[in-house]
Amino acid sequence: MIRPILTYPNPELKKKSLPVTVINDALRELARDMAETMYDAPGVGLAAPQVGVHQRVIVIDVSAKDEPPDLITAINPVIIHAEGEAYEEEGCLSVPQFAANVRRHARVIVKGLDLEGVERTWRAEDLLAIAFQHEIDHLDGILFVDHLSPLKRELFQRKARKAAGEAR
Repeated sequence: MIRPILTYPNPELKKKSLPVTVINDALRELARDMAETMYDAPGVGLAAPQVGVHQRVIVIDVSAKDEPPDLITAINPVIIHAEGEAYEEEGCLSVPQFAANVRRHARVIVKGLDLEGVERTWRAEDLLAIAFQHEIDHLDGILFVDHLSPLKRELFQRKARKAAGEAR
């Protein structure tokens, strides 16, 4: 089922998510819905808070359109190692029609659980590393625009307020 994606400035996006304590059919259904929602949007990642669920669950698929899907579902993901520097343009399904360059780590190692409750380790670089960092930020109530300089953040907020005014 495709779920509605919350968009800035919805205050739900700024809440910290709680760790998942039980992996059951309801959680698996949430993960399936998140993947379907992400693919439909289309996007390369989605965190549970973006669909209004404050649990530490993310889905990511950075495969190219001409490649088979390579879906990653991570429960309670934690970055245990990060190195290097990347400065790439990011967008976000919760911040439509705005993109900006964000400084991130170029490589990360992430630990978490899969949908069977098995501990997994993902070694990621480039776009996958950026996606992990971006989605894990969502679990902590952080949006990519929070990483911008004060001037760029103010320009974004002004643009968002103008767009909200036009939407009324």
